Amino acid sequence: MLTILGFTMIATFLVLIMLKKMSPIAALVLIPALFCVFVGKGGKLGDYVIDGVTSLAPTAAMLMFAIVYFGVMIDVGLFDPIVRGILKFCKADPLRIVVGTAVLAAIVSLDGDGSTTFMITVSAMYPLYKRLKMSLVVMTGVAAMANGVMNTLPWGGPTARAATALKLNASDIFIPMIPALAVGLLGVFVLSYVLGRRERARLGVLTLDEVLEPQEPETVLVGAGAGTGGPVDLAKKGAGTGGSGSGTDADAEDPEEDDGFAVLDPNRATLRPKLYWFNALLTLVLLTAMIMEWLPIPVLFLLGAALALTVNFPHMPDQKARLGAHAENVLNVSGMVFAAAVFTGVLQGTGMVDHMADWLVSNIPDGMGPHMAFVTGVLSIPLTYFMSNDGFYFGILPVLAEAGHAHGVSSLEIARASLVGQPLHMSSPLVPAVYVLVGMAKVEFGDHTRFVVKWAALTSLVVLGAGILFGII
Repeated sequence: MLTILGFTMIATFLVLIMLKKMSPIAALVLIPALFCVFVGKGGKLGDYVIDGVTSLAPTAAMLMFAIVYFGVMIDVGLFDPIVRGILKFCKADPLRIVVGTAVLAAIVSLDGDGSTTFMITVSAMYPLYKRLKMSLVVMTGVAAMANGVMNTLPWGGPTARAATALKLNASDIFIPMIPALAVGLLGVFVLSYVLGRRERARLGVLTLDEVLEPQEPETVLVGAGAGTGGPVDLAKKGAGTGGSGSGTDADAEDPEEDDGFAVLDPNRATLRPKLYWFNALLTLVLLTAMIMEWLPIPVLFLLGAALALTVNFPHMPDQKARLGAHAENVLNVSGMVFAAAVFTGVLQGTGMVDHMADWLVSNIPDGMGPHMAFVTGVLSIPLTYFMSNDGFYFGILPVLAEAGHAHGVSSLEIARASLVGQPLHMSSPLVPAVYVLVGMAKVEFGDHTRFVVKWAALTSLVVLGAGILFGII
């Protein structure tokens, strides 16, 4: 019964958000609460929610201060050269822009943190997509898939979890998988090329001058990084306080609130050109500290955000204006994480996730025993989408490895196959980073899900096929 209810709860959630019958936050909270009552454990709902919130609180804190940090870096112009460089390379060609999105997301993913990757990628690419009226779900889908493949880096999480769960060396798992993962990444680039050609056919190709030329003032919805949540009049933009940043009008200091392209405005009030190298060095040190694990990531971003605000905006009114400008993104993402804590807390607390896993494993035909690596790869695609990485790697993977041992399949093969589902996993509703992606891109989570699931699953199958072909899995 718990197995059926677990699958039904997940299916209900996905259907409701994809059909836009409920917001993701409401669905993440109300649906598991209702199913908790169905299984007869409504009295323990509070305990399940507190357990879930406790486990995800560090992640929520990390995302809150990471958004503030990178928001400030965008405000002061740290990423403007990247945006301009990509613009010159892409030449206002939708095909090049989509491919550039995949390449940029893959490169930035080297830091091993999905949230950081999405914030930098969306910050750089959102203005281009908005100005050319390109599909934003193409941007979020391509970025998520590229990051999903790169998420298998030893410091990215899944590989380390697999190594820990099966008591293996992470390098023994990852290094042999590099050819298969490279094919998967190449598949993402090919897919981005195909999607780019589709966008080019729909929109045509503009010249660089046409993209850069000023547009007539018009009233549009708030763009990336906005904090006011309402329409703004572009004719009133640029009325800030100049380069000093001493004004207190948050709207006047937010030229990026138009169609998103004004992040390139060389005269916006929040720019700090004299502090460019300080900000670049601070970001480099922060990313290095993350990779080297000098301090917990939430602590690093908390310190980084405080230092970035203090140095770049020493006056209190300016700091309040910057925090206000990014408050919408902070609230959306942190709220989504805590709502997801209800979903995961109920799944785990009621035992539904354990029964679902046991049912899947017990239904593997005996004849598939010698092919348990292949079975693990196939199962990793849906399981890492419907479960957290912790739940899959520490709960399911050891069971699959034991089943493989009984038929002579090594734990290393099982561990490598378990990485296959990561391209789809990065768009799971249980992954906090995906809410950073869709939130900053102003994309409905349901629209992103509808678009990306089929392509991400295909990418995962490409990785699995390459692993089998190369004899890795």
